[in-house]
Parts: sequence; structure tokens; C-alpha cells
Amino acid sequence: MSSKEQEKEGFSIPAQLKLLNEYAASNGIRVAEKFVDVETAKRSGRTNFNKMIAHLRRHSTIKALLVEKTDRLYRNLKDWVTIDDLGVEIHFVKEGTVLSTESRSSEKFMHGIKVLMAKNYIDNLSEETRKGMLEKAEQGIWPSCAPLGYENVEGPSGKRIIEVDPVSGPLIVKLFEWYATGRYSLREIGV
Repeated sequence: MSSKEQEKEGFSIPAQLKLLNEYAASNGIRVAEKFVDVETAKRSGRTNFNKMIAHLRRHSTIKALLVEKTDRLYRNLKDWVTIDDLGVEIHFVKEGTVLSTESRSSEKFMHGIKVLMAKNYIDNLSEETRKGMLEKAEQGIWPSCAPLGYENVEGPSGKRIIEVDPVSGPLIVKLFEWYATGRYSLREIGV
């Protein structure tokens, strides 16, 4: 699972779990634990990914890992190395591939290419997002949700812009003014 947006849609996680459960059942694989992450995979350190790694290290009797496809497991090279060091058999169910220490070098090579392609996808997505946000900013369009004290509104050109929120805007200004006097701490203002 790669994003909160996909989680909100309600399709990706249930579909992945159904696919993996059916695969396990049809192949006589007992599922010891399930791990679902809805954090971005572009950085190592996903919460449940780390729990899964710890679980696999604590339970050396677990010999296989089931995952929908390559880019659901890892999109960065550190995670690839971490999983590879565990020596578990990995079933990429949607890809119809099982990778293990006994896999042929050509299979490992193709898997490495898939990992690099997944990393490239994330890197390219990041570039395109930054490019789009910069273009919006250059056009005077606020590139995301309005910050506190402002609101998103439709501008004269029909594009979304921000304006001062008539309710919270003056309150935010007042908070900054109080803080600027030096008589109030952030904690006092926040109360």
C-alpha cells in the first residue's frame, strides 16, 4: 500500500489482502502475520515494514514472504538489501514469481531491474510533483491546501487561489502580534 489516498479509496488494501490470502490458501501456506503500510515507500523506515522485518528476524522459522508485487514491498535500495539479507523466499503473487537464495542469477537480475524501476517511478513522481507545484506557484496559484488563517477559493481565472479567512485570519494575526511583543510564550499563546 503506497498512499493514504489509495487507503481512503478502499480498494487497494482489501484487494491485495484478498489476492494474498487466496494465494496462501491455494498453495498450502499458513499466514503467520499480516503487515499493512499506508506510508510512502520512497524512504526507508515505514512503520509496519520495520515491524515485519523485526518479526522475521525474531521468528527464523518463517521461510516465506508473500507480497502482491515488487513495488508494494520496496521502492528504495535499502529495503531491498534488508529483505535480501533475511534469506526468506519471496512470493510476488501478481507477478507470478518466487525469489529465493536458490533462484537463478537471471531471475535475481530481473528482480533487481524491477526494484530499480520501482525506485525510478518514485523518483520521477517526486520530480513531476515538484515541477507541477513550482509551475502553480509561478502562476500565483497556491499549490496545496491553504495554511491556517487562509482559505482556498476560486480565483478570477477559475483556478484555486488562497485568500485570508475572514474568521480565523484576524485571530492568527493577533496571535503573531502578541508573540512579537515578547510578553507571551508560544505555550501561553497556544492556551
